[in-house]
Amino acid sequence: MRIRKALILAAGYGTRFLPATKAVPKEMLPIVDRPVIQYIVEEALAAGLDQIVIVTAMSKRAIEDHFDRNPDLEAALAKKPDYLEEVRRISGIEIAFVRQKEMKGQSHAILGARRFMGDEPFALFYPDDVIFSDKPAIGQLLDVQERHGGSVIAVQRVPQQEIVHYGAIDGEPLEEGVWRVRSIVEKPAADEAPSNLGSVGRFVLSADIWPLLEKTPPSIGGEMFFTDTMTMLMEKGGEVFAYEYEGQRFDTGRPIGLLKASIYTALRRPEIAPELAEFLRALNVPA
Repeated sequence: MRIRKALILAAGYGTRFLPATKAVPKEMLPIVDRPVIQYIVEEALAAGLDQIVIVTAMSKRAIEDHFDRNPDLEAALAKKPDYLEEVRRISGIEIAFVRQKEMKGQSHAILGARRFMGDEPFALFYPDDVIFSDKPAIGQLLDVQERHGGSVIAVQRVPQQEIVHYGAIDGEPLEEGVWRVRSIVEKPAADEAPSNLGSVGRFVLSADIWPLLEKTPPSIGGEMFFTDTMTMLMEKGGEVFAYEYEGQRFDTGRPIGLLKASIYTALRRPEIAPELAEFLRALNVPA
């Protein structure tokens, strides 16, 4: 049976964007005219994931408000049908929200949503990673999961010197773009990485993950890291696959990543692209 539940982790502080994120959640920062979190939700919906849960934290009420009705705004937009339709479309999405009351890592955040997920398999999103693709990236992972079962991690090839920022995959090739994962090495030294395949923020997870989340040991700082949970899953015989998705990814958790995503998106919008392209050419910035 096709997975229909999606879990989006959106409880992080967004310290790299301070002071902008002192009062505004980083997930609400815009890529052109839509907040980052909306791109993630739309990817989930496009892949047939219509039961969505978002984990937030204190001071992130703006995320809930964004997907809620705003009758006053709708009344003000009565003579602007295009804007009105877009606002109503957003507020028509059914989403449940859970608050992570303590910042204790990804596995802790996932556990907080367990009563909504019902111990079922689900898709997991880290919203810093915005991926533009013809077919939703998470939908590509769902296809792999339907063929092979188990759990699936999205990966991309990264320059060897940058693998220190990723979880590096040690795996056995199965078919074009698919590996059976033997281990995940979190942020290895460049000369110690098992491959240049780095994991990114899309996962399809089997129901076997739920009991292991509770058993994930906290790190020295008290956080429960999801890589440790995945390692436990593999140690207990759970099958985990890596899939090299097709698409263009931006790390919008970094200012330069958000800026690149905005430029990439704007250059694909016909009402914006010509003026932006002309502006960029006029800058004549030396290489």
